[in-house]
Amino acid sequence: MPKPITPQKTDDEKVSEYMQLLEHPLKAEINALRAIIMAAHPALRERIKWNAPSYYAGVDLVTFNLRMTSKVHLVFHHAAIVNISSALLEGDYKDRRMMYFENMTEVETHRAELQRILVELVTAAAA
Repeated sequence: MPKPITPQKTDDEKVSEYMQLLEHPLKAEINALRAIIMAAHPALRERIKWNAPSYYAGVDLVTFNLRMTSKVHLVFHHAAIVNISSALLEGDYKDRRMMYFENMTEVETHRAELQRILVELVTAAAA
Protein backbone atom coordinates (compact mmCIF):
# COMPACT_ATOMS: atom_id res chain seq x y z
CA MET A 1 0.00 0.00 0.00
CA PRO A 2 1.53 3.39 -0.98
CA LYS A 3 2.32 5.90 1.71
CA PRO A 4 -0.06 8.86 1.83
CA ILE A 5 1.47 12.02 0.43
CA THR A 6 2.16 14.53 3.16
CA PRO A 7 1.59 18.06 1.92
CA GLN A 8 4.65 20.29 2.16
CA LYS A 9 4.44 22.88 4.92
CA THR A 10 4.05 26.49 3.87
CA ASP A 11 6.65 29.08 4.86
CA ASP A 12 4.16 30.48 7.40
CA GLU A 13 3.72 27.03 8.95
CA LYS A 14 7.48 26.50 9.10
CA VAL A 15 8.03 29.87 10.78
CA SER A 16 5.21 29.26 13.27
CA GLU A 17 6.62 25.86 14.16
CA TYR A 18 10.14 27.29 14.48
CA MET A 19 8.93 30.07 16.79
CA GLN A 20 6.90 27.66 18.96
CA LEU A 21 10.03 25.58 19.53
CA LEU A 22 12.43 28.51 19.94
CA GLU A 23 13.92 28.90 23.39
CA HIS A 24 15.58 32.30 23.59
CA PRO A 25 15.64 34.82 26.46
CA LEU A 26 14.65 37.61 24.04
CA LYS A 27 11.80 35.76 22.33
CA ALA A 28 9.33 38.59 22.98
CA GLU A 29 11.73 41.04 21.32
CA ILE A 30 12.20 38.65 18.39
CA ASN A 31 8.44 38.41 17.90
CA ALA A 32 8.06 42.20 18.12
CA LEU A 33 10.81 42.65 15.52
CA ARG A 34 9.17 40.07 13.24
CA ALA A 35 5.92 42.08 13.35
CA ILE A 36 7.74 45.37 12.74
CA ILE A 37 9.60 43.91 9.75
CA MET A 38 6.49 42.40 8.18
CA ALA A 39 4.56 45.68 8.61
CA ALA A 40 7.33 47.72 6.94
CA HIS A 41 6.49 46.87 3.32
CA PRO A 42 3.75 44.81 1.63
CA ALA A 43 6.29 42.98 -0.57
CA LEU A 44 8.13 41.45 2.40
CA ARG A 45 7.70 37.72 3.01
CA GLU A 46 8.96 35.57 5.90
CA ARG A 47 10.52 32.12 5.85
CA ILE A 48 13.16 30.09 7.63
CA LYS A 49 16.67 30.46 6.21
CA TRP A 50 19.95 29.66 7.94
CA ASN A 51 17.85 28.17 10.78
CA ALA A 52 16.15 31.47 11.65
CA PRO A 53 13.35 33.77 10.45
CA SER A 54 14.41 35.51 7.25
CA TYR A 55 12.79 38.15 5.04
CA TYR A 56 12.75 38.61 1.30
CA ALA A 57 10.99 40.59 -1.40
CA GLY A 58 11.98 38.76 -4.56
CA VAL A 59 15.53 38.58 -3.18
CA ASP A 60 16.87 37.83 0.30
CA LEU A 61 17.26 40.95 2.45
CA VAL A 62 17.57 40.32 6.20
CA THR A 63 17.84 37.32 8.51
CA PHE A 64 17.89 36.87 12.27
CA ASN A 65 21.06 35.39 13.76
CA LEU A 66 19.87 33.96 17.07
CA ARG A 67 23.08 32.38 18.35
CA MET A 68 23.68 35.30 20.72
CA THR A 69 21.40 35.26 23.77
CA SER A 70 22.22 38.72 25.18
CA LYS A 71 21.04 40.59 22.06
CA VAL A 72 18.84 40.05 19.03
CA HIS A 73 21.06 40.19 15.95
CA LEU A 74 19.75 41.07 12.47
CA VAL A 75 21.95 40.50 9.43
CA PHE A 76 21.11 42.69 6.43
CA HIS A 77 22.70 40.69 3.63
CA HIS A 78 21.60 42.39 0.42
CA ALA A 79 24.42 44.48 -1.08
CA ALA A 80 22.14 47.55 -1.37
CA ILE A 81 22.25 47.91 2.42
CA VAL A 82 25.70 49.52 2.21
CA ASN A 83 24.12 52.55 0.50
CA ILE A 84 21.61 53.12 3.32
CA SER A 85 22.73 55.44 6.07
CA SER A 86 21.63 54.80 9.67
CA ALA A 87 23.25 54.88 13.08
CA LEU A 88 21.58 51.51 13.75
CA LEU A 89 23.46 49.74 10.95
CA GLU A 90 26.82 48.43 12.16
CA GLY A 91 29.87 47.04 10.42
CA ASP A 92 31.96 48.04 7.45
CA TYR A 93 31.50 44.94 5.32
CA LYS A 94 31.40 45.27 1.53
CA ASP A 95 27.94 43.66 1.20
CA ARG A 96 26.16 43.55 4.59
CA ARG A 97 25.40 45.38 7.80
CA MET A 98 24.38 44.26 11.30
CA MET A 99 21.77 45.56 13.73
CA TYR A 100 21.39 44.65 17.42
CA PHE A 101 18.63 45.00 20.01
CA GLU A 102 19.16 44.33 23.73
CA ASN A 103 15.61 44.80 25.04
CA MET A 104 12.03 45.77 24.21
CA THR A 105 12.73 49.46 24.88
CA GLU A 106 15.31 49.48 22.08
CA VAL A 107 12.94 47.59 19.79
CA GLU A 108 10.18 50.17 20.33
CA THR A 109 12.55 53.16 20.24
CA HIS A 110 13.98 52.11 16.87
CA ARG A 111 10.76 50.81 15.26
CA ALA A 112 10.36 53.71 12.81
CA GLU A 113 14.03 53.73 11.81
CA LEU A 114 14.03 49.96 11.19
CA GLN A 115 10.95 50.30 9.01
CA ARG A 116 12.50 53.23 7.10
CA ILE A 117 15.60 51.13 6.42
CA LEU A 118 13.48 48.21 5.23
CA VAL A 119 11.39 50.36 2.86
CA GLU A 120 14.58 51.83 1.41
CA LEU A 121 16.15 48.38 1.10
CA VAL A 122 13.11 46.79 -0.58
CA THR A 123 12.98 49.70 -3.04
CA ALA A 124 16.71 49.53 -3.80
CA ALA A 125 16.69 45.74 -4.16
CA ALA A 126 13.80 45.93 -6.65
CA ALA A 127 15.61 48.49 -8.84
